[in-house]
Amino acid sequence: MLDIKFIRDNKEAVKANATNRGVNVDIDKLLSLDEQRRRIIVQVEALRASQNKASEEIAKEKDPAARQAKIDEMKKVKEELGGLEPDFKKIEEEYGKLLMAVPNIALPNVPIGKDENENVPMRQVGKLPEFDFKPKEHWEIGEELDIIDTKRAARVSGARFSYLKGGLALMEFALIQLVFSVVTDENILKKIIKSAKLNIEPKPFIPVIPPVLIKTEPFRRMARLEPREERYYIPEDDLYLIGSAEHTLGALHLDETFNEADLPVRYIGFSTAFRREAGSYAKDLKGILRVHQFDKAEMESFCLPEKSTEEQNLFVAIQEHLIQLLKIPYQVVMICTGDMGAPDARQIDIEAWLPGQNRYRETHTADLMTDYQSSSLNTKVKRQDGKTEFAHMNDATAFAIGRTLIAIMENYQQADGSIEIPKVLQPWMGGIKKIKNKKS
Repeated sequence: MLDIKFIRDNKEAVKANATNRGVNVDIDKLLSLDEQRRRIIVQVEALRASQNKASEEIAKEKDPAARQAKIDEMKKVKEELGGLEPDFKKIEEEYGKLLMAVPNIALPNVPIGKDENENVPMRQVGKLPEFDFKPKEHWEIGEELDIIDTKRAARVSGARFSYLKGGLALMEFALIQLVFSVVTDENILKKIIKSAKLNIEPKPFIPVIPPVLIKTEPFRRMARLEPREERYYIPEDDLYLIGSAEHTLGALHLDETFNEADLPVRYIGFSTAFRREAGSYAKDLKGILRVHQFDKAEMESFCLPEKSTEEQNLFVAIQEHLIQLLKIPYQVVMICTGDMGAPDARQIDIEAWLPGQNRYRETHTADLMTDYQSSSLNTKVKRQDGKTEFAHMNDATAFAIGRTLIAIMENYQQADGSIEIPKVLQPWMGGIKKIKNKKS
């Protein structure tokens, strides 16, 4: 969340930023509540000081009448404190909701726009494949090769679930092996950094298998609880199923302080994730593009404030390296203000080319949150001079497994209906170089 002092000092800029991001939040009301809240806090502190002073005087007072008079006085103070509590609780609750609704300040180079139609392509990489046959969409290929089964999954689990089978299941784990082999290798990171002309430390990522359930309060402090209608919730345990590994990875250092020398701290997490896909009933109904359950390999980092932009650039460079290893054409897109998530100061997406759809589709996202999440999580860094400040945070997709499988299936499809396995994945495919129809 944004620092309330920053909002006080930059009211008009905060209002303009919210407008640019399509967020309807009443900044004037927030600041009014802030003023009321501070006024009550001053009153409460004065009354508590009076209460403490009276307690000390009562303990020292020898005269019974004077002692009783002070006790009666303290009762009045206690009643006055009690009278302030309901108002303060109501103000604090409304204040907290409004403060959490204020989006992060977009970086200056983020394009201003209303929605995804105003996102700005930065570059396109790779030659689009040419076929001497009409390329199929992934769901057609998956059904014909019996490697994606949504019909049986619908009978067992409902719509937007699937069984991944055979070579496609093996390919998922090959992708995971590829990701982990890249981001945990310092020498490979050095090469990526050099190629991208970055000035950043090649510190390897720490592999993590995070929890897929998260409590309400950490989820709220991550600023990822909303939109709540997208979340699966277990009320008896007050737990949500995560929508991405970043949700529990980002909260890993809740209420902790790093030493400056220890940053950056980078994690690569693999998890299953869950989204209700509320409001998308007519979108991408076939196949595995938009489903309720999916697997992801996700990058998360905690770094020094002055390094966070370069850290995001590193994440994008890693994403490009990975998709280039698969030899899939793609474009890099700068997301506009109206299409970014509220915690993001800058969002960069990668969209892979899907020949079956004849268009680019988003497969990777890189989010720079600056200190928006860490201030709420109370995740700090202690500088060498002894001062503390909030760390900066980044998260990014390494591979969204389902969407990456789709890109491979559509770009590597063959005229006979088979799918070639990208060479970079073959070492983890148990000798399989092609996924074929069982009948062929």
